[in-house]
Amino acid sequence: MHGGGAVHSSGSGAIEPWAARTRPEIVGEHLTEDLDRHQPSPDRPIAMDVGDGRQRGGADAEEEEVAWKAPAAMVLVQLFNTGMVLLSKVAIGGGMFVLALLAYRSLFGAAIILPLALLRERGKWKEMDWHAAGWIFLNAFIGYAVPMSLYYYGLQDTTASYAIIFLNIIPLTTFILSFVLRMEALHIRSMVGWLKITGVLLSVGGTMIISLYKGEVLHLWNPILHHHNEEHVDVASHQLRGTILLAGSSFMFACWYLIQSKVLKVYPYKYWSSMATCLVGGFQTAFAGVILRRDKDAWKIGWDINLLTIVYSGALATAGKYSLNSWAVAKKGPSYPPMFSPLSVVFTVVLGSIFIGDDITVGSLIGTTLVIVGTYVFLWAKANELPEK
Repeated sequence: MHGGGAVHSSGSGAIEPWAARTRPEIVGEHLTEDLDRHQPSPDRPIAMDVGDGRQRGGADAEEEEVAWKAPAAMVLVQLFNTGMVLLSKVAIGGGMFVLALLAYRSLFGAAIILPLALLRERGKWKEMDWHAAGWIFLNAFIGYAVPMSLYYYGLQDTTASYAIIFLNIIPLTTFILSFVLRMEALHIRSMVGWLKITGVLLSVGGTMIISLYKGEVLHLWNPILHHHNEEHVDVASHQLRGTILLAGSSFMFACWYLIQSKVLKVYPYKYWSSMATCLVGGFQTAFAGVILRRDKDAWKIGWDINLLTIVYSGALATAGKYSLNSWAVAKKGPSYPPMFSPLSVVFTVVLGSIFIGDDITVGSLIGTTLVIVGTYVFLWAKANELPEK
């Protein structure tokens, strides 16, 4: 995988402490200082071999750690997305201005990431030049301002169950784009290649079943909250417009995962990159929002569900999501994070039923099973494609 491999090298070399110790100039300094203090010894090459073994052992340990941290991080991202969808559904249904929500949550997310960047990547902001700033501006525009705006306005024009479909074609879209741009190796003549295709199709097919096929309603438990569903409005007149907006959102999200690869090559500091992306994305949506609605009421927030949505979305669904996705792209490549997006449907089905009383149907259970099977088929293929190469 051409693009993913490049990102892995530059990303991990910049953000992992053990990688810094393998740089030739640092090793040379340590050897020179050691030779100045002590007489040369024939055992010195043996010591270097031991050191090399320790480096290899450290690399193996890190790879094993990434093997479980990467999927765990992506599951967290989907849990963050689920909470955001449930809260945003209530907030927007109550009349909150979409671009105000996007601006506030993104700026709050930048404020959350800033302390992490100052602590873990101290002084690295000085290495950002105009070239890197330009890529971050594009990253924020394609990865936040445009797709999130399209998605929420598409959600207003259609229904939640219809809109969820378009969140879950992102893995397929990203996979196709990666293959067309030669960033993803398909290996269609190998078992791994066919399993990757099968996993994507199973996951997407499962989410389609969840959204389109209902079947018998299963009353498994009583909801914690009694949520009053949105009034049943005639969305047929806006269905085409909403579909176009949602499809555009999915395409832009797929492009964003590919752009992340370039951003991490140009500026390989995940915390500063995520903070800058959130900050720029907040100003982009705020600028567009002021143009569309200049009345102060559209931008007012109080101690209500709107504020909770902003804080949650900024801290977890924006700051946490961007940081974890950036890290995963650096470690696993651009097609890895979006493969987990179908899990958000699974979580939404379960948590939506528990908290706001959404129905669990036979169709949702069948689709959920396909999503889980497809996800693990794809992950198994991804884990075994490197040895096959």
